[in-house]
Formats: sequence, C-alpha cells, structure tokens
Amino acid sequence: MFNSIYGTITHKDDSKIFLELNGIEWQIFMPFNSITKLPPAGENARIYTHLQHSQDNMQLFGFSNQRERTLFLDLLKVGGIGPKQSIKILSGIEIDNFIKQLDDNDVDALTRLPGLGKKTAQKIILTLRGKLSFDEAADTSAPDSDIVKALVDMGFDRKSSEAAVKRAAEEEATAAASESEREQTIFRRAIILLSS
Repeated sequence: MFNSIYGTITHKDDSKIFLELNGIEWQIFMPFNSITKLPPAGENARIYTHLQHSQDNMQLFGFSNQRERTLFLDLLKVGGIGPKQSIKILSGIEIDNFIKQLDDNDVDALTRLPGLGKKTAQKIILTLRGKLSFDEAADTSAPDSDIVKALVDMGFDRKSSEAAVKRAAEEEATAAASESEREQTIFRRAIILLSS
C-alpha cells in the first residue's frame, strides 16, 4: 500500500502526529522515541508507514525508518500483541537494546517495558529470538542469506544458522559444479552442523 508519506508536520504529541500532504491531514500513531526525533511542527518529514485495518477500524502507524517498521511487524507475529502494544514496546526501548535483550534471553529487562508482563516477554523471546526479519549480520553473502532464511524458517536460531552456513561454505569452497549444487550441499551440511 503506502511505503512512506512525506509531508508537513502540523501537530505532535506523545503517541501520534498529524502530517499534511496535498490538503489531507493524516493521523499517524508512532513510537514516542520516533516522535522525539522528528523536526518541530511546521517542518517536513518522511514517515514510513503501515496501514492496519480490521473489520471496523483503520489506523495508520508510522516509523522514523524501515528497520523500526520491520520490528513493529515482527512484534505483531507474537500472540497477544497488537499494533498499539507493539508501538508501546518500541516507545520504551531502542532497537539495538531490544535485540540485545532478545539475544541474551533477558526476560527481566523486557518486563520493564511499558505494559509487558513476564508471560508476554517470554512469548516475545520464544517467537522472535534469532528470527527477526531484518538481517543484523552482514557477513553472510547474498546467495547464502537465502540458505540462512530457509534454516530460520525451519526453526533454527538466526545467529547459529549464519555461523553454520558460513562454516559449511568455507568447507565447500572448491566443491560443487553448479551454484544450485553448491547451495544444496551447504544447506545439508549446515543442518548437520546445527543438529550436532
């Protein structure tokens, strides 16, 4: 639908902004951290968006960058977390700190976020740890990133999958005749490494 909206900020408060574009003023719900980074009312800004609609309601959510929007969408995959709760979570923490808490399995730190109890924090870790949609590690080559994604989709942890694919690729550096054979060999070897 919409990737982003570029317009003039007409109003800001703790949970939303109003952005005017071509005579239409959009109400956009945003994380508090993102709102504080925006220029003052009267100036222009680009807001990355997600339109959430249900049977009786449509709401526009906004983000200062695509990475933040991706994390918002990942949070929606967690049972019991809706868009407003996801915005609250993003309002209470920077993305890098959130990822660190996931990687560290730090339930206590997550429960300090607004509106998060222990059970929900555990669900977030169980659902998202090592499975975030954006790729934090840049050391996996582009073709091999498809292999990593396939392993993550099978339920393996992202960091472990990246390490296994990297090791398997190094072991198979001189092997297969075609790219397809190479990928299959690396994929099989990575599964063996992850399962041992």
